[in-house]
Amino acid sequence: MSDRLRILHTESSTGWGGQEIRILTEMRGMLDRGHAVTLVTPEDAQLYPAARKLGIPVHAVPIGRKNLAGLLALRRWLAGRGWAFDVINTHSSTDSWLAAVACVLRPGAPPIVRTRHVSTAVNNGIGTRWLYLRATRHIVTTGEALRQQLHRDNGFPLERMTSVRTGIDLGRYRPLDQGECRRKLGLEDVPTVGIVATLRDWKGHDILFEAWPAIRREVPGVRLVIVGDGPYRDRLDAMVARLGIGESLRFVGHQENVTEWLNAFDVFALPSWGDEGVPQAIMQAMACGKPVVSTPVGAITEAVVADQTGLIVPPRDASALANALIRVLRDPALRASLGQAGLQRARDQFGIDAMLDRMEAVFRAAMEKS
Repeated sequence: MSDRLRILHTESSTGWGGQEIRILTEMRGMLDRGHAVTLVTPEDAQLYPAARKLGIPVHAVPIGRKNLAGLLALRRWLAGRGWAFDVINTHSSTDSWLAAVACVLRPGAPPIVRTRHVSTAVNNGIGTRWLYLRATRHIVTTGEALRQQLHRDNGFPLERMTSVRTGIDLGRYRPLDQGECRRKLGLEDVPTVGIVATLRDWKGHDILFEAWPAIRREVPGVRLVIVGDGPYRDRLDAMVARLGIGESLRFVGHQENVTEWLNAFDVFALPSWGDEGVPQAIMQAMACGKPVVSTPVGAITEAVVADQTGLIVPPRDASALANALIRVLRDPALRASLGQAGLQRARDQFGIDAMLDRMEAVFRAAMEKS
């Protein structure tokens, strides 16, 4: 077996978030290790220009819908390259189905590894069980909690699944001078809570906004910074107006210099209530030495150790969230302790190399079973 792997990634999603960032991070890392990687995604996917910017080979194929046209397009593309891949790594439901059906019709097709990024429930229908247990050679989850969930709720054998937490660039995400970051970003030197997340419902921005009036009463001058764009911006704007909290928060949209924004915060909040693995923003915040307040959703507690690297509150509980944030904002010693413990955990466990090592092992094991 050659040391150099030929890996095809498929992603049907046209949106942007942690899943897409994980794909790019992993592919760029594999390229740097000398492997041959290729991405197939729809032309209108945000992944397409992002991959090109990073020098990742990417091809536009219309796989955004689970239909015959998408299946035929993918088969034609694969046939045009002689099916010359050692493994296919699928990511979303649509591209996983298209790749599975394309490969089952072709003897000797590359084995499929499915990466499962979120904690959304998987149905137990016959078709879904075929997809996960027959058409797919191995399942990767982005947290151990997701692996255990699929075993508990769907009966998928543990030996067919491997948990591989997303790795982050510890050279990029690191502590910086907070005052300097605030000056550069035009932020006043006041107590600051920050969230970095796509503006989707399950990220819990609305819960944070509900908690905000209580936090403002207890922490004078406190500010909330929201980094990220997404489909829920209009709803969140309406909520801000209804609560009358606009003067104490800032929407800053999508930002490339996330490290500087994280370092400008005093505490990082992510009150998610669904669809999570281990959010990369949490790991990034910890790598910047910031205490985290979050929820026990998905595999979040595999990163945030309660009362050691951050505080954990029940999902959709604005009162508990407010109390936790007030506690951290009022206690500099607690902030420092949680932040330092989080930084050490990030340095010990969140690096890119651990992710790449484990994914290489999964791919090679899938090939050996072919």
